[in-house]
Order: sequence, then structure tokens, then C-alpha cells
Amino acid sequence: MEHELPPADGDENSASAPETSPGVGESSSAELQKLKSERDALVDRLARAQAEFENSRRRAAKEQQEFRDFAAADAIKTLLPVIDSFERALQAKSDSADFRNGVELIYKQLQDALGKLGVRPIPAKGEPFDPRYHEAIEMVDTSETPDHEVLEELQRGYKLKDRLLRPAMVKVARNTGK
Repeated sequence: MEHELPPADGDENSASAPETSPGVGESSSAELQKLKSERDALVDRLARAQAEFENSRRRAAKEQQEFRDFAAADAIKTLLPVIDSFERALQAKSDSADFRNGVELIYKQLQDALGKLGVRPIPAKGEPFDPRYHEAIEMVDTSETPDHEVLEELQRGYKLKDRLLRPAMVKVARNTGK
């Protein structure tokens, strides 16, 4: 019974304990104080263990939610080259309007599917260079645009919700007109 908590103050057992001689009463009182301090220590340990358990439960729930939110990231990364190919095909000059219409339809459907999964393109052209979302491939000397403005997007970047999947590869202006 060494793992059970002793009874609380005012419990039936402690009230009915007969007192004996004065020497025995003092040792019994000291033993009662010792038991009370042990009980208090155990109650404190129990409260701390319960708080630690609750914190662990919350942390596990948060990690599980993050896992669910970003579990599709690897699958989405494999679809990004497909979008790149569609973009290149759309930039190519073609005589067949039907071919172009078909490619545009597929491109739109793929963009919509990724959008439903939370994938968003990162704006680049005309935006100020942001190293968190843009990867500078080339610096271009120019006096026509402000310094550190994205001149051209070579490859579109994407985010999944608030997480970066791939930075945009860009050409950045270096203003020489100063």
C-alpha cells in the first residue's frame, strides 16, 4: 500500500485514533506531520504529472494536425513540373487553335485542383525581391525599374497554405541610374 495516498485531514480514520500517553502522542503528532508532508508532496507530483500529460496531449494533437495539413506536400511537388511544362507549351507558337484550347483547359483544371489543396502561386514579376519566396538567378543592370524589383519570372514558385514548396526563380533589377 505504499503507492496509495494517505487519507485527507478530517477523515474518519484520523478522528477516531485514540490518544495514548504524552510521549506517544508527540511521536504520533510528528508522524502525522510527516505523513501530511508526504501526502502534500504526492499531491503536488500528481498535479504536475497531470499538467505534463495535458501538455503532451496538446502537443501531439498539434503535431498530428500539422502532419495532416502538409502530408500532401511531396505529391504536390511532383505535380509542379507538369504545370511548368504546360506553361512552356502555352508560350510556344502553334497553328492549331484546338490544341492550344485543350492545353489551356488542362492547365486550368490542374491549377484548380492544386488550389483546392491549398497550393498558391507566389507573385513575382513586378514585385520587390523577397529572398523568402524568390531565388535570384540573375541580376540585370537597368535604369528603367527600381532597384531589387523582379524583372522576369523564369520559374513560378508555390506555397502550400503558408509553407514554401518552391521559391520562384527570377531575374532581379540592379538600378544603375543612381
